Amino acid sequence: MKPSFPSRSIRYHAPVLVCLLAILLLLFLPTGYEGALLYQEAERCTARVTATDDSAIIDTGLVRSGEQRCTLELLDGAFAGQTVTGINLLNGSLEQDKLYAPGDKALVVVSHDGDTITNVTMSDHYRLGWEGVLAALFALFLILFAGRTGVRAIASFALTVLTLWKVLVPLYLKGYNPIWVGLVITLFLTILIIALVYGFDRRCAAAVSGACLGVLVTCVLGILFTNLFQIHGAVMAYSESLLYAGYQHLNLTQIFMASIFIGASGAVMDLSVDITSAVYEVVEKRPDISRWEAARSGMNVGRAAMGTMTTTLLLAYSGGYVALLMVFMAQGTPVDNILNYKYVASEIIHTVVGSFGLVTVAPFTALTSGFLLADRAERQAA
Repeated sequence: MKPSFPSRSIRYHAPVLVCLLAILLLLFLPTGYEGALLYQEAERCTARVTATDDSAIIDTGLVRSGEQRCTLELLDGAFAGQTVTGINLLNGSLEQDKLYAPGDKALVVVSHDGDTITNVTMSDHYRLGWEGVLAALFALFLILFAGRTGVRAIASFALTVLTLWKVLVPLYLKGYNPIWVGLVITLFLTILIIALVYGFDRRCAAAVSGACLGVLVTCVLGILFTNLFQIHGAVMAYSESLLYAGYQHLNLTQIFMASIFIGASGAVMDLSVDITSAVYEVVEKRPDISRWEAARSGMNVGRAAMGTMTTTLLLAYSGGYVALLMVFMAQGTPVDNILNYKYVASEIIHTVVGSFGLVTVAPFTALTSGFLLADRAERQAA
């Protein structure tokens, strides 16, 4: 007997309600680090650069040092409307230094003693406005193209960002086991994100089972090969700064291990959903198909998808290292030396171990999809 429309509708829309409730909860959930010492007795606000004084800047080839004095008009906060002088220190680093011109909008930190401004530090150019425009355009095009599915995708995106920022990062800073925390959060996100695509039905169960197995395999292999490669977690950018900032208790290596399966989980979910959707479409067009035939169809889809998915991981992880590869080539560094460097070896772990997860998720999702979706009587009773 087929389920009634309200029952199917509830199962399809229930994940949206759960996701929205989780988003609301996370929005109001404190991280515990809102009162960081860096920002006590200081106010963050935006300012308009009205004039600059570059006379104290020292140019030495490509390197600039010294300081740039900027006349600023504070645009918001307790001191809005006041004109102050901000100091932009240059450290001779093209990566970190920035220069301002009249008309630029800057993010500044105003240190004060009561109603008296004692110092104005220029953090960086203000980019939130254009970042908001970019996000709005992305959301608009996603909704126009995908409709209700696009709205669900935006909800899953917001949930993921908030979960990582409000739960994962604070728990890591507080010293909780990074691997267990990462696994629980990744599996939670996997279940809810896939449920947002399908609702709570058999397709969701098939895709989630395959994706979770892929994440677990990636986790185990990541731990194993990080130890075998003798990689220290300090290889992660900016991670060593945490130790010098009073967080010596952090296990950076375990955080690196967790980053392997967290980074691969998106591709794993993608492949599991692709295979499940393909098997479902086959079963809908051929209701008489057997479970093994449906599973074989899923296997064929998985084989085709794995070829591009592995390359996707490679490009995703190596795209940020183009400059480093150029340095190696310009210096004539031998390939065996390049592959032996720990930061290159760490990216090899990310890419290859993530690909192992994909290789695992494809056949398992094909099997679970075939057995859960191909039996017509069971599907009608679902």
